[in-house]
Amino acid sequence: MIETWIPLLVGLVLLVAGGELLVRGAVQAAERIGISPLVIGLTLVGFGTSMPELVTSVQAGLGGFPGIAFGNVVGSNIANILLIAGISALICPIVVARSALRRDAVVMLLVAVAFAGLALLVPMGRVVGAGLIALLIGYIWFVIHQERAASDGGAIHDKAAALAGIDPGIAPPHDRDGLMMPLLIALVGLVLVVVGGSFLVNGAVAIARNLGVSETVIGLTIVAVGTSMPELVTSVIAALKRQGDMAFGNIVGSNIYNILGIGGTTALIAPSHVPQEIVRFDAPVMVAVSLALVLFAATGLRIGRREGAILVAGYVAYGWLLWP
Repeated sequence: MIETWIPLLVGLVLLVAGGELLVRGAVQAAERIGISPLVIGLTLVGFGTSMPELVTSVQAGLGGFPGIAFGNVVGSNIANILLIAGISALICPIVVARSALRRDAVVMLLVAVAFAGLALLVPMGRVVGAGLIALLIGYIWFVIHQERAASDGGAIHDKAAALAGIDPGIAPPHDRDGLMMPLLIALVGLVLVVVGGSFLVNGAVAIARNLGVSETVIGLTIVAVGTSMPELVTSVIAALKRQGDMAFGNIVGSNIYNILGIGGTTALIAPSHVPQEIVRFDAPVMVAVSLALVLFAATGLRIGRREGAILVAGYVAYGWLLWP
């Protein structure tokens, strides 16, 4: 039995380590070329920090395991809100910027509703995938355009800045020399992520078969939480540093990326139907907890410890309902 868990644990370690190296190398290379911190955050870091989820979902889709592929997307969003936001709020109440609530949190709720509706009505084919990716590109363009008119990079940038330690107010140094080492670091990170994703998917399938539970349940829980570890660590650190606004942006930005970027790419590369158990139960749960987060954030523009306890209790109840 222990041997069954080894591939999954090895996969998780490789995913987290590879994602870290990929982001660090890409950011260093971009800074030396002279790309602005905002663009770095929204593109390289945003996608880089989502690579564990992306690679895992795509490999699961290609392997014929849509339960893990889309369960990872939906389960990660549920875990981000109930588990990660809940723990962060218990450590330190999360302060919510009005702009983040009006724009980014509402977008997160809308894309959750859109995904749940699409999963119910149509297969997750290439047209749907391309549409989701186009929406993400449009949203990133809108945030960059709006940030240039104001000084708010939005939730996706908060996610990126939190995970990469980028200060959006500091211009990057222009240094085209020494690009080889950052690019090599990023390449090593990418290889580790790809290999780790393969281990994680294979391990998850083996555990599901040994425990007699569906691959979808494994994707919604173990795989989803495992690939969300960077967000969990970052949000907890932000909460410990009393940077609750950064924790909120990290969670909301991650959820937008998960649905539009990861869900879209998975549908584009490995089109399939979303399993009915996700359509009937988990996707509506994702919409409900997204709405709950928006409502909690709207009450006084903060998510307090009591609300954090409710969120964590909600995740415990969700896990209890899923596992037989």
